[in-house]
Amino acid sequence: MSNVLTVKISPYLDSGDPSAPVKNVVELTGASGPAQVVAYVERELPPGGVPAYLAAHRSGTRSFVLWADEHRRERVATLVTRSAAGGVATFQVLGAGGEHLGMFKREKALRGRGLRTRWTVTPAGGPEMVGFKGRILWWCLWWLLLPLQVMILLMTIFDSVAGNEGGVARGPRRIRWRAGGRMPLEFRTRGDKLHLHAPEVDWRLGAALIVLLRTFGANAWDTRKK
Repeated sequence: MSNVLTVKISPYLDSGDPSAPVKNVVELTGASGPAQVVAYVERELPPGGVPAYLAAHRSGTRSFVLWADEHRRERVATLVTRSAAGGVATFQVLGAGGEHLGMFKREKALRGRGLRTRWTVTPAGGPEMVGFKGRILWWCLWWLLLPLQVMILLMTIFDSVAGNEGGVARGPRRIRWRAGGRMPLEFRTRGDKLHLHAPEVDWRLGAALIVLLRTFGANAWDTRKK
């Protein structure tokens, strides 16, 4: 059984008080026991604060800290953006002492090297892992059904029946990373879980990856205005 990482996002907005406890957590579930909280997640804001972070967010820039406890006494890892332009962004993950843990590269669909969003994970001293968002077959079906989904969306907008709000189905999001004929990492959309199939994958790198994945899409956790 592989280890599984999950992000739990608090429904409450940040108070803005730097002394307030960090509420967002990363849980690790192994084969031998229940889920355990292994990190507390918080945005690392630039000098301009939240407005500057949100402005940079639109270009693909991300920055956050994984803390060992809710009171920020010790860092587990830090993610910083090295470059973000033209739909291609590169991120570095650093350990508690600033040591290099690995790199992530996101190439947006139609901006990078294919029709699907490409995610490359390069651990420190390890082989490059490449994954693509969704499967070609499911993307083709999604695009074929898009006109019908838009029609359903328009109908529900003009439908006056309360509680009957529909929407367009979300595109495929599952990602399987490959390296040397193996699948060391897998992101499953059901429950937004990252499976660490290879025991040599550093869980800190995996934790940074699942948190980063959750910053893209309609429900990005790091786009709150507080």
